[in-house]
Amino acid sequence: TEANMMFCLCRTDQDAPKHAGISYVLLPMFKDGGESNGVELRPIMQPHGSSHFTETFMTESRAPVANIIGGMNNGWRVTMTTLGNERGGHATTQHVEYTKQFWEAVDMLKKSGKTSDPITRQQLAWAFSHVEIMRFQGLKLLSEVMARKEPGPAASINKMFWSEYAQKFTERMMNARGAEAMLILDDKDGKYVADRWTSMFFQHRSSTIWGGTAQVQRNIVGERVLGLPKEPDPSKPRP
Repeated sequence: TEANMMFCLCRTDQDAPKHAGISYVLLPMFKDGGESNGVELRPIMQPHGSSHFTETFMTESRAPVANIIGGMNNGWRVTMTTLGNERGGHATTQHVEYTKQFWEAVDMLKKSGKTSDPITRQQLAWAFSHVEIMRFQGLKLLSEVMARKEPGPAASINKMFWSEYAQKFTERMMNARGAEAMLILDDKDGKYVADRWTSMFFQHRSSTIWGGTAQVQRNIVGERVLGLPKEPDPSKPRP
């Protein structure tokens, strides 16, 4: 499936402060005749050969004024709403995927005899407890969505929690599998084709980046949830 639109944050008022003067625009990837609208996608290749993300370059790309969402110069608010729903909405069902992965991991490690290792069992117990926490968080968030509440800064807790879990879980599964995680025994054409678990390991290296980096999520939680002092603004003079 290929997208025919992307959203773009455009500076529409050069004199406004940094969060003002930005508009949220739906940018067509192609013109009406099917030719490129100046949007170039360059895949970022993973070590195992696939690409989940791209570099995006825009050259003389154009969009109609009618494609501005939320009004001129109101793009920051629309962006925060988009990210809040991405982080929050993702958490309502994310536990289903990770529960399935957990039991698949248990079955895989049982078949290979790895569950006799106490460290492996400890790691599985850690994973199970974290998946259950995600389930409870998802139910709480789902009840808020059903009550028509906007996802607030607390959605950053969910994003931070599941993305860091995914990295640690896939890393620990790689360790538990040992050499099996790196060796390809049925290589026929000289290409390294990673299996599903190794692919997930590579894929989740980016989970703490997309949708808002883990560092940004910690700032949001610290400042807007816990009420801690704001991070110093390097653009302002310091006493």
